[in-house]
Amino acid sequence: MSARSDVMVAGGNDPSADWSRDECQGELLGPQRTSTDAVRQSARLAKFHVPEVVFGPGSLAELGHCALRLGGRRPFLVTDPGLMEAGWADEAVGHLRRVGLRPVVWSDVTPNPKDVEIQAGFERYAASGCDVIVGVGGGSVIDAAKGVAILSGNGGHILDYEGVDQVVQPIPPTVMVPSTSGTGADVSQFAVVTDTSHHIKITIVSRTLVPEISVIDPRLLTTMPDWLNAATGLDALTHAIEAFVSRAHNPLTDIHALHAVELITANLVRTQVRPRDFGARLAMAQASLEAGMAFTNAILGATHAMSHQVGGLLDAPHGVVNGVLLPHVIRFNAETWPERFVALGAAAGLPVAGVPSHEVAEQLADLVRALADDVGVPKGLASLGVAERDLPVLARTTLKDACMATNPRDVDVRDVETLFREAL
Repeated sequence: MSARSDVMVAGGNDPSADWSRDECQGELLGPQRTSTDAVRQSARLAKFHVPEVVFGPGSLAELGHCALRLGGRRPFLVTDPGLMEAGWADEAVGHLRRVGLRPVVWSDVTPNPKDVEIQAGFERYAASGCDVIVGVGGGSVIDAAKGVAILSGNGGHILDYEGVDQVVQPIPPTVMVPSTSGTGADVSQFAVVTDTSHHIKITIVSRTLVPEISVIDPRLLTTMPDWLNAATGLDALTHAIEAFVSRAHNPLTDIHALHAVELITANLVRTQVRPRDFGARLAMAQASLEAGMAFTNAILGATHAMSHQVGGLLDAPHGVVNGVLLPHVIRFNAETWPERFVALGAAAGLPVAGVPSHEVAEQLADLVRALADDVGVPKGLASLGVAERDLPVLARTTLKDACMATNPRDVDVRDVETLFREAL
């Protein structure tokens, strides 16, 4: 099954169906909704797959019981040097041991996890006789943990599983503990891996990758460096916006996407200015969760498809690239469907009553750029190392990314190259 057909059937919201986009908008704009719209909305198929979630300050203490409930005896704990230094990996190990488990720790993960790292992690997993896989870290750690799980259940090489539903055999149970407020990897059906031979990122999409349990302890967010806090926060905002306008959105994803936008625009800068503001950290943890629940079911769009290619080429921070690209993609998509951005603008705090939808979309793009400025994200891709000569290759590889299937506007290679050029 192609990426496009899978997400369309699962999401139940193909714009080519027998109701119009204006009717699809009815459930979001309150007074405009009609009884006919309501019937059509309730009649549509909606997919919503999420893990069990343990959320709140101190929830890391539940990690041992979570692994035990999944049949764990010798958990394989995936983490990275930063989490080791911050002490969170040691705390996690303590909780696992407290319930009688014998964890093995593997911490050789770098940002934008590489195919060779995942292969090494799998070999360590297989040699150690482990069972349940636990990820404690950001999106890179969690994607690496998913990669180890894929290989342990399916064999082969991690790059073999690019695309949608290529992971056909069961994988070991997984428990994920996010240490950032943005990637959503702890609740998603995605894993993104860097192909070190071709310097691109590949996207793996499979329902088997949705973890059994996500343990979200906002305490872990307080040790993020500022650049990572900014990057992951903008990543979460991109998840929410792209999920909301996705071809595969549905009412179940919409409500979480909108709330995530509201929480992020109100709290991201607060966490940057006052890192110990625990109320803001709690809000960002929830925003990351809700944006993750939205995008794993509605999928994403052009911003992520493009960002993956830049990350693969330059090993650049994913959320930073998203922050640069997102305003350009909002403007591009709004040329075809500006009405869909009105509810997003309202969630972000923009005045929308009586404002034409295309103006709301433009103001939302400006707001995203202003937020990126506030948290220190560069204005263009050139400052990250992207050159004009890179654009044709980046554009071609972007079109192969699974996330492009659900972008609300059809895109060709010239469109993508133009977007990259505008973002330089």
